[in-house]
Amino acid sequence: MTPDLCVIGAGAGGLSVAAAAAALGAPVVLIEQGRMGGDCLNYGCVPSKALIAAARHVAELRRARAFGVSAEGARVDFAKVHAHVQGAIAALAPKDSAARFTALGVRVIAGHAEFRDPHTVVVGKTTIAARRFVIATGSSPAIPPIPGLAQTPYLTNETIFDLATLPEHLLIIGAGPVGLELAQAFRRLGSSVTVIDAATPLAKDDPECAALVRSALEREGVVLRPDTRVAKVSGDAHAVRLTLDGAGGSESVEGSHLLIAAGRTANVTNLGLDRAGIAVAAHGIVVDRQLRTTNRRVYAIGDVAGGPQFTHLANYHAGIVIRHALFRLPVRASDAALPRVTYTDPELAQVGLTEAEARQRGLKVRVLRWPYHENDRAQIEQATRGHIKVLTTGQGRILGASIVGRDAGELISTFTLAIAQRLNIRALAGVMVPYPTLVEIGKRAAMSHFTPGLTRPIVRRIIGWLRRLG
Repeated sequence: MTPDLCVIGAGAGGLSVAAAAAALGAPVVLIEQGRMGGDCLNYGCVPSKALIAAARHVAELRRARAFGVSAEGARVDFAKVHAHVQGAIAALAPKDSAARFTALGVRVIAGHAEFRDPHTVVVGKTTIAARRFVIATGSSPAIPPIPGLAQTPYLTNETIFDLATLPEHLLIIGAGPVGLELAQAFRRLGSSVTVIDAATPLAKDDPECAALVRSALEREGVVLRPDTRVAKVSGDAHAVRLTLDGAGGSESVEGSHLLIAAGRTANVTNLGLDRAGIAVAAHGIVVDRQLRTTNRRVYAIGDVAGGPQFTHLANYHAGIVIRHALFRLPVRASDAALPRVTYTDPELAQVGLTEAEARQRGLKVRVLRWPYHENDRAQIEQATRGHIKVLTTGQGRILGASIVGRDAGELISTFTLAIAQRLNIRALAGVMVPYPTLVEIGKRAAMSHFTPGLTRPIVRRIIGWLRRLG
């Protein structure tokens, strides 16, 4: 086979490349050895957000009394929660299916792809000599080298959504976004939950915003064990024991289930990359700003390219490859305007630089703030915990934003656009937004950029002079 493009991996990025290439009339082959839709559809974004949605309804029932609504007798039927999660996957699966992509004009091949040489990929008895290749094989859960873990039953994001019964006590190793999202969800659904991490939970996020998330989880009963190392694991299908080393010395904690949420590793093994002349580093495949590998006929996108691991970044990468591989347009991939969201309650969303990152770079920044409790819609809905932080230069160019609170993941898009288009804060301060909405929080933060100038003596003198003119 000699298509224009051969895409290896049918996750978010690979599907986007294949669909766009087919729509433009380019012959394209798509290879997938597992389930169409990849991690996001089957084990990641879709099932996790479906579980979080079910848990959110439980929390809303508990808060209903504050609105004068009685919700007595509510209970969680975890079998039906499990059915809801699987139903969400099933509802979205058709748009990622082999049948749909075949109808789009994509040649879909099920099987394991491996480079035979720099110009050829083999899948079983099929040989593909494409003009360009795109590796979009994604990533897999990283399994830490903890003594006893290999002999102990444990869950990852690829298996936890198969649970049909609610864990009595879920132990989670890893306090990043995935670990904390699932911790809160299972706690709301009725599990006891303990989260252990060798560092501070959400250590890569704005510390001030992350602290609000941590305190919210602790109020709901999630036990967080930061700065604690797991020295040993033991157990069977009925119980798991972790031996911990922390500031207080060595101790043990027992639970019914163990979830490993300690990051992810790029899927680069058994692809024959060395035969194709493709360099691999510890983080994944080495790529340039055009997402080309050291074999210039081959691109790598998404998680396997070794950068931040987000579905929306993989889709962005797909657009870069299409423009460069098919149109030969000059492109440069950048994650400067990459939004990141942790889907806890409150949500934590960020784009651009955090305050700490800006200070480390030696930048002189202004930090604009506005609290949720000063927003009318937040007061109406009793969602007053949280705030926004916006970083600007002295002249008002937006460098970053962090939002913690209700719907932060939705609100961050305004600032993503602002950073991508290099907008000045005055553009957001002057925009008209509907009332009452949470979007006003961002506008009020933007307006605060100009507050110090309004109190300057020269401004007061000008206003006084204009008043005398009538």
